[in-house]
Amino acid sequence: MSSQINRPRVRKRRVFYIPGYDPFPPRRYRELYRSEAQVQAAISGYEISVSAKPRSEVFGWHVMSVQDDDRVNTEIDVLVWSDIVRDSMTGSILSTYLQLVRTAWIYISTGTLRRLMGLRKGPVIAALYPVGMLLLQLLVAILVAWAMTKLLNPMVGLWALVPAGVLAYFVLHWFRTIDNRLFAYYLMYDYAYSAQLNGETPPQLQARLNTFQDLIKQALTDDVDEVLVIGHSSGAHLGVSVLADLIRNQGGHESGPILSFLTLGQVVPMVSFLPSAYRLRADLQFLSTQPNVAWVDVTAPGDGCAFALCDPVAVSGVGSPDKKWPLVLSAAFTQTLSPERWKAERWRFFKLHFQYLCAFDRPGAYDYFRITAGPQTLASRFAGRAPSPTCIDRPVSKYTTVHT
Repeated sequence: MSSQINRPRVRKRRVFYIPGYDPFPPRRYRELYRSEAQVQAAISGYEISVSAKPRSEVFGWHVMSVQDDDRVNTEIDVLVWSDIVRDSMTGSILSTYLQLVRTAWIYISTGTLRRLMGLRKGPVIAALYPVGMLLLQLLVAILVAWAMTKLLNPMVGLWALVPAGVLAYFVLHWFRTIDNRLFAYYLMYDYAYSAQLNGETPPQLQARLNTFQDLIKQALTDDVDEVLVIGHSSGAHLGVSVLADLIRNQGGHESGPILSFLTLGQVVPMVSFLPSAYRLRADLQFLSTQPNVAWVDVTAPGDGCAFALCDPVAVSGVGSPDKKWPLVLSAAFTQTLSPERWKAERWRFFKLHFQYLCAFDRPGAYDYFRITAGPQTLASRFAGRAPSPTCIDRPVSKYTTVHT
């Protein structure tokens, strides 16, 4: 890390952003960056502007910022897998309930759910929410069908089951149409996608990761000062595997741009605790020992969708004597957001899960726009920082093997 700290300040940077399980197109992230960067710049007193990149096969944008009297140019590229997410969300109502049963069985029968509950309650509650909500919706549909059967049975007998069944289907369909407010189907698809192969990465997504890895590899030969990879939510564990493979394939990273890794709002244990997540556990162990890649993990106890302040390497049971990373830090929402804003948003769980990508009223050491567009490398910015004192760094996972 010392070699990274002593490197010149950043003038040019490449950022590679890996989103989580999100069906929205990547331009959403560009517009979020554009709007929130302006808010943060006004609060923090620096200049920043965002412009579209020329049309290319990779979606991204250009950022120019003046911070601490330094002008920095940043190119941001986004891993696009929203189409894969949307395809995974097209199942019928029946198939969704079958996914519910299968996913719940995987997490319960393997003992993974019980182990996860030993970490943070928030993300476990978030995982149980779609199960409870979908079962409640099914119960409501059954009760409505039962009421219709009772109403019509004296007149048409068993034929009452037909309209009752149709009505039950329409009740379930109605619930699905308002899922943009309930998020039950969305979360169910999310957890089912991660669990479908017991922790292995689906082949279609792996192909996208391989292509993205090639872009990062190319960037490490460019005339830039820092290559920063960011993984948000489930994109955190995808980033771990991308970087671990990259370093293995090129035999380390000794020269050229600084290579940095930032994970935000990670949910790594949801995958690394599964029986067949051998590769992810191996990647976590490998990346945590690399001296030439600064890895900072930022979460916040106020984010109920993340495993806040849980060292993803340690809790997965793959920490080794050579472990150097990650540096686990808190975004401390209760301190970095004003009391008024925290009061207004503390129960908006999805909003808080994306807060890492947004402006803070009272920014501390963590400032997304200084990290991605400022003159310091990730290692320099957090040099000398100790891990959060409330970090959970004990082995918790039942499954700790790193080979098949």
